[in-house]
Amino acid sequence: MLETVEKHSVPPAGFTLPEFELPPILPTDIDALTALLLTVVQANANMKIAAQDHIIRAKVEYEARAAIATKEYEALAAIAAKEYETRLQELYEQIALARRRMFGPSSESVAQFHLFDEAEVLAATSSEVQDVAPLPAPAFVEAQKPARGKRSPLPPELKRVEIIHDVPESERTCDCGTPMVVINRVISEQLDIVPMQVRVLQHIRLVYGCKASEHAPVTAMLPPQPLPKSNASPSLLAMLLTTKYVDGLPLARFEKVLARHDVTVPRQTLARWVIGASAALQPLHNLMRDVLFDALFIHMDETVVQVLKEKNKSPASNGYMWVQTGGPSGMPVVIYDYDPSRSGEVPARLLLGYQGYLMTDGYEGYNKLAKTEGIEHLVCWAHVRRKFVEAVKVKPKGTHSHADQAVAMIGKLYAIEREHKDSPIEVRYAARQEKSNPVLNELHEWMETMLPKVPPKSALGGALSYMRNYWSKLIRYTERGDLPIDNNRCENAIRPFVVGRKAWLFSDTPAGANASAIIYSLVETAKANGVEPYTWLRHVLEHLPAAQTADEIDKLLPWNFHAATLADITPR
Repeated sequence: MLETVEKHSVPPAGFTLPEFELPPILPTDIDALTALLLTVVQANANMKIAAQDHIIRAKVEYEARAAIATKEYEALAAIAAKEYETRLQELYEQIALARRRMFGPSSESVAQFHLFDEAEVLAATSSEVQDVAPLPAPAFVEAQKPARGKRSPLPPELKRVEIIHDVPESERTCDCGTPMVVINRVISEQLDIVPMQVRVLQHIRLVYGCKASEHAPVTAMLPPQPLPKSNASPSLLAMLLTTKYVDGLPLARFEKVLARHDVTVPRQTLARWVIGASAALQPLHNLMRDVLFDALFIHMDETVVQVLKEKNKSPASNGYMWVQTGGPSGMPVVIYDYDPSRSGEVPARLLLGYQGYLMTDGYEGYNKLAKTEGIEHLVCWAHVRRKFVEAVKVKPKGTHSHADQAVAMIGKLYAIEREHKDSPIEVRYAARQEKSNPVLNELHEWMETMLPKVPPKSALGGALSYMRNYWSKLIRYTERGDLPIDNNRCENAIRPFVVGRKAWLFSDTPAGANASAIIYSLVETAKANGVEPYTWLRHVLEHLPAAQTADEIDKLLPWNFHAATLADITPR
């Protein structure tokens, strides 16, 4: 019995033994000893009962805690699994988009760089009807409506060269013996081209002197030249700038073109001519910026350009070409500006003093300019749509996703714009209030519903967050009837630079980048005004050196350069 007491004398953790103490001197009386023994037995029994109760309570508590821990583990495991699945989906979407950008078809890549197989591709998709090019009707022949399926004739201003094919004299006598006379002319036309001619212009300055030799001789003045210290004519400079900045031909290739005509002009010389011509054309660039600021709204965008010898920057770092488009009605302007930085200070400096609406994408670098007093910021819907389209592309084929809903609703906004593209401003404004605003309200309600349900880092979540962040600036185009819905006008203006950049890849110095900005501004503004760049540049380079006032320079701007002026210009 005493062994049992000693065995249970050490209680389990957290268990308190019942209070019991043996007397210091055990009794010798049998009855007293028996009573003490019964007390010890009862204490032992109480201790066992208490221990069993404690064990039961501990087991219940353990099981409860184990159940809670299991639930917590299962919840954490579910969260981890969901996060893992979400992250896996995000990575899949990123890889899918990257592969599509790198290897997938795009409108730009298809149109721009079929350099080796364009003949095969275009011939395979054509018919025998297209063996004959549509020619413009002569000025004295009334233009007829082209037959269905045929292209409209080219402008009648093209020069015509008559080649007379006569009947042999031996066949001009009728069988009755009467000489035949011309009663009609059957005209068929071929499109012809004269290859580029390289020639030397000799400026002969006559010198007049007195027969009596009493006075100094008088020498004829040489007309002012765009580059007085060079031997490049205005026509050559115009061709050089056109081939490089309109046709995307690098200077090294133009050097080879001249070499085929036995003329050696090193590309370094060509580069100096480009830099010099850009400096001479700077006044036109300045006047075009003044006209740009007269616009109700300006589009703005930027793209990278690599400049090898930029101060305090590595050759591999990026500079930026900033593009602004706009201008009053009938006077569209495209302005390029080079800057090594992409910070918000650049657009604020370029548009210093401008008051009006500014259309951009969601790049945060425009925020400082947007906060300037007098600037009303609009954000491009095309960028929003593009993000939802990317979310559609990463979904399995044949499935309909939530992103499709957004693309469809945005499509309704663009359908309204297309329907009223040529409508008066008041009609377009009324259509936006009546039709566009309900679609925008529907799109906003759908966005608020979807945001909590979609992982924020997924393609769809990113598109939703982008739209939510710029919502107040996306809907502002409905405030008027003459505001743009997107920044496509600026993207179209920046595309020629991007295409050309693929040919020449980089600029050597900031001076070269600035020269490119000036020339691109001029040729793209000419194209926006429907003016052929080479003919206009040749006219400008011939007359700009003699211009003395701002009014004389203003007359050289593309919108002041009429078709009649073009028609009067003949090669010299």
